[in-house]
Amino acid sequence: MSIDSLYRQIIMDHYKDPRNKGLKNDENYRTINLVNPSCGDDVTVQLLIENGMIKDVRHTGTGCSICCSSASVMSEELKGENVDVALEKIDAFNLLLTGKDFNDEILKGEALAYMGVSKFPARIRCANLAWHAAKEGVLKEKEENNG
Repeated sequence: MSIDSLYRQIIMDHYKDPRNKGLKNDENYRTINLVNPSCGDDVTVQLLIENGMIKDVRHTGTGCSICCSSASVMSEELKGENVDVALEKIDAFNLLLTGKDFNDEILKGEALAYMGVSKFPARIRCANLAWHAAKEGVLKEKEENNG
């Protein structure tokens, strides 16, 4: 089995069986909705952050398989992380998507399945949408609690 085939399997697995899908009706969660107007992807991410740690990540939305599966992978990558490490992972994922060198000590595992997205520039925004929503939420949390 080729690495591309394995990556496709990971993406389709997360698309068909998304992890952490569904929002909580809980005011302690920070909720961010982002839309990619060029293709119609619409993602909502919820973060439960306590004492600088991401305790839970939830998501829902509609869009292509790249967008929806990436939201699922993002939720698994960031859950349980310190907010600063989460921001490093988000930045590393953006570098991976754009074909640039990234810190492979920070970003590993199933997130690497999106490495091939750099060959399809129109898909970079799809793969990055949920990660951008999470980054926005983490930065707002840090701003409100540190400044």
